[in-house]
Amino acid sequence: MTGRRLILRRGGASVRLDVRPLAIAGALATTTVVGLVMSVALGEFHIPPLDVVATLVGAGDQATEFIVFDLRLPRALTAVLAGAALGLAGALFQDVTRNPLVSPDVVGVTGGASLAAVTLIVLGSTDDAVSVPLVALAGALVSGAALYALAWRGGVQGYRVVLVGIGVAAFAQAGISYILTQGRIFEVAEAYVWMVGTVNGREWNDVWDLAAALALLSPLIIALGRRVDVLQLGDEVARSLGLGVERSRLLLLGAAVVLTGVAVSSAGPIGFVAFISPHIARRVARPASSVDLKLVAAMCGALLVLVSDLGARLVFAPTEIPVGIVTSIVAAPYFLLLLRRAHRIGAAG
Repeated sequence: MTGRRLILRRGGASVRLDVRPLAIAGALATTTVVGLVMSVALGEFHIPPLDVVATLVGAGDQATEFIVFDLRLPRALTAVLAGAALGLAGALFQDVTRNPLVSPDVVGVTGGASLAAVTLIVLGSTDDAVSVPLVALAGALVSGAALYALAWRGGVQGYRVVLVGIGVAAFAQAGISYILTQGRIFEVAEAYVWMVGTVNGREWNDVWDLAAALALLSPLIIALGRRVDVLQLGDEVARSLGLGVERSRLLLLGAAVVLTGVAVSSAGPIGFVAFISPHIARRVARPASSVDLKLVAAMCGALLVLVSDLGARLVFAPTEIPVGIVTSIVAAPYFLLLLRRAHRIGAAG
């Protein structure tokens, strides 16, 4: 540890973490754990928080164990992990494109997942062997591949990814609108609920999918942290420093697309989380490196979705609303403020 920085070395690799972002990430993680316990405790059948903790360590009665482990804990953990994946994916997209107003929603990755899922829900048969989460993940991967292929012109520039991504998102939205006009009212209503984003009724399979994706991709993202910092200097400078720009960008975009696809396949397209989490992280932690930013952004996303889902369950109880509605209500005004700020900066030159 040197000054306010913590340097971790293993072999020829090293990771530098500033103490401030690390401390804030720890505080966010602690708050998330408390929120997780409260999310499991509160509901139509109230469970004292201490009983929730006792049940989690194996000291609860059979009825409480059923409510905790079968009904509420998978939902709460899905919210946490999906939020972390979206926050991390949003930070990756903004780093790669060097544009703070970019997110998977803007560049069409979320739209591709939604189009695939809505097509199966509305036009698929009930005995299909392919599940909605699997189709949504495939849709995200296909839209991500199309985005990269269409943006390639001897290389991929950040601004081109944004412009092509807006077109991909518009195409996906048009496809969704067309599919919805072809369906019956019950399937269309189900599709609309999925499109808003919800963690209601989630099971342990969703938790394991998200946990596996984060466990596999987080080490890769950390290992690429220095490359991201170099990419922020511009492609010409990065090449002059010996960095494989296109390979690095492809790896980072691929990781972001997979994280988005897994999160959307498990919880639906929860709006604005991927966009707003990196902005919150920058404001509260003032990270000096990309690794610091992604760590705090992931924790911000996890806490945002968890608290939003808790509010979605309790504010209008006994009626529940999808968590995506709450995140949109919270984040949309902030998005508009950022657009206004960007317009002012542009107008001022």
